[in-house]
Amino acid sequence: MKFDPFIIPFNIGLYFILIYVVSRSVIWFRDLSRPDKLRLQRGFFGIAFGLSLKEIFMESLIHRKIFKTNIRLGYMHMSLAFGWFLLILFGTIEADIFSAKHLNAPYKAIFFRFFNPDHGRMGFEAAYGFLMDLILAFILSGLLVAVLKRFYSKIVGMKKTTRLKMSDRIALTSLWLIFPSRLLAESFTCGAYGTGSFLTGSLGAWFATFLPAQQMAYPFWWLYSISLGTFFVLLPITRYMHIPTELFLIFMRNSGIKTGDKTGTYSEVQTYSCSSCGICIDACQLNFSAGITNIQSAYLMKAIRNNDDVSEIADNCLMCGRCDQKCPVGIELSPIRMIQRRAGEAENDFRNIYKGYFRSRQPIISEKAIGSSNYSFLHETDPEKADILYFAGCMTHLTPTIKNSMIKILDASGVKYNFIDEQGGVCCGRPLMLAGQDKEARELINYNSQMIWKSGAHTLITSCPICYKVFKESYYLDVEVLHHTQFIKMLIDEGSVKLNFLRNKVVYHSPCDLGRGSGVYDEPKEVLNHVSRLQKSNFEDGNSLCCGGSLANMKISSQKKKKIALEAAIELTKDNPDILATACPLCKKTFSAVTETRVADISEIVAEALIEKPVKKNNISNVKSIRELANI
Repeated sequence: MKFDPFIIPFNIGLYFILIYVVSRSVIWFRDLSRPDKLRLQRGFFGIAFGLSLKEIFMESLIHRKIFKTNIRLGYMHMSLAFGWFLLILFGTIEADIFSAKHLNAPYKAIFFRFFNPDHGRMGFEAAYGFLMDLILAFILSGLLVAVLKRFYSKIVGMKKTTRLKMSDRIALTSLWLIFPSRLLAESFTCGAYGTGSFLTGSLGAWFATFLPAQQMAYPFWWLYSISLGTFFVLLPITRYMHIPTELFLIFMRNSGIKTGDKTGTYSEVQTYSCSSCGICIDACQLNFSAGITNIQSAYLMKAIRNNDDVSEIADNCLMCGRCDQKCPVGIELSPIRMIQRRAGEAENDFRNIYKGYFRSRQPIISEKAIGSSNYSFLHETDPEKADILYFAGCMTHLTPTIKNSMIKILDASGVKYNFIDEQGGVCCGRPLMLAGQDKEARELINYNSQMIWKSGAHTLITSCPICYKVFKESYYLDVEVLHHTQFIKMLIDEGSVKLNFLRNKVVYHSPCDLGRGSGVYDEPKEVLNHVSRLQKSNFEDGNSLCCGGSLANMKISSQKKKKIALEAAIELTKDNPDILATACPLCKKTFSAVTETRVADISEIVAEALIEKPVKKNNISNVKSIRELANI
């Protein structure tokens, strides 16, 4: 038998999705900028191609990142993705080896048992039949977990799963029917012909004892075909579009394409690559601490795909980066959220907040600045010449013990430095950027850049991770930017400061912008190990908890922010440390309000450990870069 009408739904779906995916990929490539087109073209003929194939295997099929996060969830995804891949691969080989001719149409492999009902009675055929049954059993085990997860997410260790729209529900139902209908279709066929292996053969033989197997098989072949065809046709308008899109994303990412400042091809591909797996929901502290369950990145991606208004979702976020760290697809979730903030109408809401923010730091900035849109209050200045600049930043001025500790450390080290905003200055610009107000932020960035250039400095030190991140990423400066923990670590290594060992038990909280945002994890802990007994916590490095005091969230209430801070502080102080150490003035202020454990910045701890004796001035001011100290 060469053809049967039941294969028509499958054929329609298969050729539809192939044409759609190819056409969509061509459009995405066409809409890329010329530099990105060249990057992608080079990527297909270079090392990036091999890296992409490896990533596709490890992440799209094996789901290594999900396994690292949740073994049960990883098994579920792997069994469906990798299992289906194996079923198609070995089914194609089976059709090629055991059919009358080679290079058969795709439906011959998918419905091989229907067209070859006598196959698999003995020898190599029987062994191959066992392999195909084993793969099907592997997929069905994962499907069982998927069904249980949908109705009882705790079965896979998740607190919550994503909500589905109607088209997603239909696509999911068709996906769930694909493999059971194949099992039943093959089993009834095997029962009628006395073939099959341990799964289809045994089940078919049992069915044949009380059912007309020959007549029962055909309806399930139709169901199998309809399920496949329905899934393929719905794929472009549902979350399952991530299956083909993720492959394109991997090639783009490994070719060096990055998310820009506005919506483009790459951000669109990332949006369609979201599988709505729900991992970002469990990672979000707004979910498990504040009870806000509808703004997580999975919902943002879905809203963007559906062309919904995303302003509420985009603005209600701590921008802590926990979801970025956990995303198994590697989507740049925070940058995409920033793009939506820029495109939204956040300005009016933010200005009221920003006015209060400016007033809270008087007299650091003039009252003329409050509510100003033209920044005429920014007057040109001529800073002192210095090799090293210290920029405290807004929050450090509001936390003077950190500022004073840094002055003490800088003085003790003997370096020649200039405290560039000692008498007050202007914000680094990042709070405005977090609100999507890039034009206003650029005014502040240009002003600060001019001051730094005029100073002739080669090193800029900041105490605030927010400032550190924006100086590193958004300023175009010919200076080395260091967080004060990095600077202190270098002073210790070089011997410019001498410190006592304080013997305090200390737990370290890694600030979001310093850790996940900038990749600075080791230096703060190395400094703390030098002066104290550093304890481990359950939330280290990339898994660090946000303090909840983020300037990025313009929607959440102060009560919910406090609850986030309280729960984070409880987790961090479980082992009763003497000090909860952090490296961010905002984190210090936030945690200090919710815990009786002493909260201190690393600079404060180091300042306490300083041995009070004269330290010979070193020649740090004469080197081009502070990193050259290691070679002195």
